[in-house]
Amino acid sequence: MDLRLLRYGLFAIVLGALAGCDNPTAKGNSGMVLEGKTMGTYWRASLAGVDEARQTELREKIQAQLDGDDHLLSTYKKNSALSLFNQSVSTQPYPVAEAMSDIVTMALRIGAKTDGAMDITVGPLVNLWGFGPDKQPIKTPDQAHIDAAKALTGLHHLTVINQAGKQFLQKDLPGLYVDLSTMGEGYAADHLARLMEQNGISRYLVSVGGAVVTRGTNADGKPWRVAIQKPTDRENAVQAVVDLNGHGISTSGSYRNYYELDGKRLSHVIDPKTGQPIQHKLVSATVISPTAMEADGWDTGLMVLGTEKAKQVAEKEGLAVYLITKEGDSFTTWMSPQFKTFLLSE
Repeated sequence: MDLRLLRYGLFAIVLGALAGCDNPTAKGNSGMVLEGKTMGTYWRASLAGVDEARQTELREKIQAQLDGDDHLLSTYKKNSALSLFNQSVSTQPYPVAEAMSDIVTMALRIGAKTDGAMDITVGPLVNLWGFGPDKQPIKTPDQAHIDAAKALTGLHHLTVINQAGKQFLQKDLPGLYVDLSTMGEGYAADHLARLMEQNGISRYLVSVGGAVVTRGTNADGKPWRVAIQKPTDRENAVQAVVDLNGHGISTSGSYRNYYELDGKRLSHVIDPKTGQPIQHKLVSATVISPTAMEADGWDTGLMVLGTEKAKQVAEKEGLAVYLITKEGDSFTTWMSPQFKTFLLSE
């Protein structure tokens, strides 16, 4: 999938000074640092205690795996596994890889717990507003076009089937279009972490776009420190610093990825209920979860909900959440008790 229009590449930098494009960055001595491009964003692997002679081998393994993830989940590549499912008009069970089944299962669970705010079938609306593979519209979509796109969405139209060890997706709406970009970065970051473990690497910080996973300590023997960026166009402005302690983190923000149309600033975050870009004052939602994929799903749902509803969901579900809300010319922050256990400084 190509996330250039969905979220700028926020990746972890661990070269002793903060850097990065958006949301979490990291600080501290990193040891070996590998990086590249994938899914229209950037990936980075900071590895401690790894022989420099393995650099080329590891970079090739990482890039090959991420290319495979992209081929599985892309909505920009017409021959990707997800695109082929979207192109199918069959309402019969459609065979998919276990990884895709896992991602959709998690997405449906989070979608239900956010009252449909996190909706992976919202693709027709994302495309209508110009944040998908289609070009940006030259004028604001009218209500008739919004209603037509909304008619093609809905989590209740999508089912995951596990039968005799094989996985299937089934849609009861031929035109249903699934967009997993809200989960893809997190999945790829978790997958990258598993690749590190498989190669005997137990001290690492890996990131794909806005999703970060850490294990162990950095090259100085200290915890990896991940910084949440302030909602500003100024890079490297730090809002808070956390120690993930082996967890995954992801941030969704409305303050960078936008464009202006008919005199209005339009966020890439689409509300499935209204069919339009969000209008509320929540500008950033950060979630820490056992996996980056889970965090990646929750942050999107919370961004759609807005500050007050996001707080209610975070409290009900016991989530580690950090919210930044714009109030006039300044910003206010809120964090759940669970998030405070990871906080190093604010």
